[in-house]
Amino acid sequence: MSNSHARTFIARPEDIDELGHVNNAVWVRWVQDIAVEHWRAAADPAHVDRFIWVVTRHEIDYRGNVGESARVNAVTYIPDPPKGARFDRCVDFRDETGKLLVAVRSTWAMIERESGRLHRIRPEIAAPFYPAS
Repeated sequence: MSNSHARTFIARPEDIDELGHVNNAVWVRWVQDIAVEHWRAAADPAHVDRFIWVVTRHEIDYRGNVGESARVNAVTYIPDPPKGARFDRCVDFRDETGKLLVAVRSTWAMIERESGRLHRIRPEIAAPFYPAS
């Protein structure tokens, strides 16, 4: 498994939908939040300044729900090497007992801020997201 990044989210009242659990759009926001946090924490600051990421695809499996005030433990990781300007990122959300609630696999594309164009993910950009050999 690649170098992972963890974060705990707490379901706030505004995160809850009419069914009494975290809204699907909130799970997507949490994916964005942990992905950006991981990028900023692990990447070279020069790369953070030069590049930005956009999602091109989300695949989400909902296996459980949580209500208001629940704590959700999220772990994100990069399972495979990049392909050109894209890589997949996984995020697993678990409740406090360790039960998998939501599993996400998203495809992200790297864009050069200045030009607004896709940019190939070079090995030195990807390196911080994999375990040291």
